[in-house]
Amino acid sequence: MHKIQCKCGSLRGHIRGVGTCSRIVCYCSDCKAFTKFLGCSNDVLDAQGGTEIVQLAQPRVVFSHGKDHLAAVRLSENGLVRWYAACCKTPIGNTLANPKVSFIGLIHSSLDHSMMEENFGTNIAIVNVGSATEESRPKQRGLLGTILRFFWIVLSMRIGGKYRGSQLFNETGDLIVTPLILTAEELKDLKSA
Repeated sequence: MHKIQCKCGSLRGHIRGVGTCSRIVCYCSDCKAFTKFLGCSNDVLDAQGGTEIVQLAQPRVVFSHGKDHLAAVRLSENGLVRWYAACCKTPIGNTLANPKVSFIGLIHSSLDHSMMEENFGTNIAIVNVGSATEESRPKQRGLLGTILRFFWIVLSMRIGGKYRGSQLFNETGDLIVTPLILTAEELKDLKSA
């Protein structure tokens, strides 16, 4: 069982069971903007501006304590729902707003670093390297495998309605919180900071 916890410990949970997952480092400008929005870039991004993420099925994520601390932001009207702990601004993960596309990309800052390799393997895909900040950018790798695993996760959760087990959506298919939606100007400011 892999622990999930915000920095201050007010939000806690775990990943239950085993299943398909992808471990990636994403260098996209939106992931960087999210950390700037929360003021945690130094704690989350690597030297080249990458965020390590573990993608898996949403119903595997169980929040056992402090779920009321969950908050969300969308960098644009149709952007990903980016979840964080409001108590200490720890980024938790990214989802789509559609409950039937039931995957989550959990951000490493909320995970137990000592168990990453044991629970999620050592194969790490590198994606969106065009936005890496250093001149010696990493080489992109593993994108096709990541895409295939994404589709498998989504399909496996659709079969038999397993996606309904997500704690991030209510019985009617709505998000459990209303995300703050940034304006285009706010997003531009974050990306230029």
